[in-house]
Amino acid sequence: MVRSCADTWCARFADRHRSALNLTLLIVGYIVYLLAGAWIFSVIERPYDHELRQELKVARQEFLSNNTCVSDARLEELLVRVLEASNYGVSVLGNDTDRNWDFVSSLFFTSTVLTTTGYGHTVPLSDEGKAFCIFYILFGIPITLFFLSVTVQRIMALVTRRPVSYFHYRWAMSKSKVATIHATCLSIFTALLVLIIPACIFLSLEKEWNFLDSLYFCFISLSTIGLGDYVPGQDQVKENNPHPQLYRLAITVYLLLGLVCVLVVLETCWELPSSRRLRQRFYQEKVQELDSETTNIIDQDHMSNQMTNPLANMPDHTTVIPSVSEQAASLRQNSKSRP
Repeated sequence: MVRSCADTWCARFADRHRSALNLTLLIVGYIVYLLAGAWIFSVIERPYDHELRQELKVARQEFLSNNTCVSDARLEELLVRVLEASNYGVSVLGNDTDRNWDFVSSLFFTSTVLTTTGYGHTVPLSDEGKAFCIFYILFGIPITLFFLSVTVQRIMALVTRRPVSYFHYRWAMSKSKVATIHATCLSIFTALLVLIIPACIFLSLEKEWNFLDSLYFCFISLSTIGLGDYVPGQDQVKENNPHPQLYRLAITVYLLLGLVCVLVVLETCWELPSSRRLRQRFYQEKVQELDSETTNIIDQDHMSNQMTNPLANMPDHTTVIPSVSEQAASLRQNSKSRP
């Protein structure tokens, strides 16, 4: 009997605090995911890091042994200076051309900064440039987010909402099923358009990249991570890159358009009914009022079911959908009636 009462109490507690328990499980799962990723990266990358350090150590010793006139301290000073310049985007190799702060390169820099990609290969050197960068980003990122939001919503009306509504009425299928099929097809097409095809193009233009490097650059860039380990257009050989400014301008356009395409796909998947139901598992359960957009979707689904089902138009079989206020009142009444 005691065990039965304990099971009943646990069931009531779990039902009453369902959203809080789901949120707790989500937080724990995310922490586990972070720890697992850190462990896997450590296992994979540590041997390569150790091997590279040993190769550099051997190369340094060989250089000092072959050039006895150079002291270890002087070489250390030179390497420190080279690394500092490299962190600011200036390389000791091929410094005969100035590509960092011409107009096209500056445009590429501003686009990567405002989209929060930030490769880090080019950074402001002067105090004036750093101060202006703070001021520019302070207003530029909100404006960029607003611009992307408006652009994505306009595109969503053309490539997502209209096709889903059209095929919903055309095929007489449920809107959730049509939306899922459309999101899958749109994701595959976008991956082909902004990942696979550009990776093949970079493979042919960047001589030192393989296909995985090109695909890696496209994915890291369009996800706005921008690690900066791969940046196109850094080849100093003029024969490999005869039009560096045009090439960098094309990359800037690609990054902006590709980011818009990725945001459209993410927003399309975010509006799926299955995604909505999944998010509602983590909302507070006391008062869950449907927003106007969800109410419109429910009303449209109900009207489409009445059009496709002849029995739904009969007076005896008419289904009444309660209003939002009635649903909220019902939820409050149910929460009060629970022991």
